[in-house]
Amino acid sequence: MDWITSTDALHAHYGTPSQPATVKVTPHLTAAYRAWIERSRFCVLTTVGPDGTDGSPRGDDGPVVAILDPQTLAMPDWKGNDRIDSLRNIVRDGRVSLMFMVPGANNVLRINGTARLTADPSLRQRFARDSALPRTVIVIRTAEVYSQCARALIRSGLWTSGDQSVGLPSVGDMLREITAGGIDGQAYDAAWPGRAAKTMW
Repeated sequence: MDWITSTDALHAHYGTPSQPATVKVTPHLTAAYRAWIERSRFCVLTTVGPDGTDGSPRGDDGPVVAILDPQTLAMPDWKGNDRIDSLRNIVRDGRVSLMFMVPGANNVLRINGTARLTADPSLRQRFARDSALPRTVIVIRTAEVYSQCARALIRSGLWTSGDQSVGLPSVGDMLREITAGGIDGQAYDAAWPGRAAKTMW
């Protein structure tokens, strides 16, 4: 295998990016970028730390982040699996990337920056759902904001190829396989909808 092992070789192979690919990057939210963020209910949060990287799906029933100012976003940490991989990385490193998606839109909005974690009561209260509060809030300072071209989503037919989930292994199937039957996967799957409904927030 002929590996590419230097940035010089990489740039020589790919050439120079087009003008739109470079001028689209800003350190803050423009009006158009802000409108995109406000419509996005789902993003992927990527973090890095001494133990490696982590990519975590984040979703909400409204905007997935709140815009505090043109260079600052706040993301509530709602109930999950309590592994806190992303949060551990943020506390120890702080570098983050986010990829925002909107169903039906083939473009993606990307943000690179740094994050800090807070349990500040007033900021947590901003995201209150009845009596439920996020346990913490991730506060993100943007360094780069830019759109991603639509080719990947068009190629994959992400929003247009119909339901591709039929026949996929369930989480219960995966747990049963990993534990060699030690976890009852069928019981896990049967209990999951009720458990999720009670612990959504």
